[in-house]
Amino acid sequence: MPKTSKKDLSGISLLGAGKKNKPSKKLETFPNKNRGRNYVVTLHADEFTCLCPATGQPDFARLKIEYIPGEKIVESKSLKLYLWSFRNVGCFHEHLTNLILDDIVAALNPVWCKVTGSFNVRGGIAITVEAEHGKNPGM
Repeated sequence: MPKTSKKDLSGISLLGAGKKNKPSKKLETFPNKNRGRNYVVTLHADEFTCLCPATGQPDFARLKIEYIPGEKIVESKSLKLYLWSFRNVGCFHEHLTNLILDDIVAALNPVWCKVTGSFNVRGGIAITVEAEHGKNPGM
């Protein structure tokens, strides 16, 4: 299996000691060195927050991002900072989940991707939104 090389890090600017942590809309990537096989990458963000667009009250969610990489893989710290950028954004859960999917697809061009947002109960109702891109080749 090919190892990670210095060249693979050429597009990575948010990862590393001494880097300031602040919200960012930039999703950084590195090359997928296993293009000959399909495999699923699953990322969990259990402390996602955004705001209700009507009341400004905080909404809390667990996000699950699953994808089969194409040529690129998302760098996890950039994903963390990207998700943090929604902390003070008012957006309906349905729009937000689809927006995250669209941004990941734009950055990665994956074979398949699914984003699941499981939003905590507010007003007695919990909302789960699943947005999917492409066709899962039956992994």
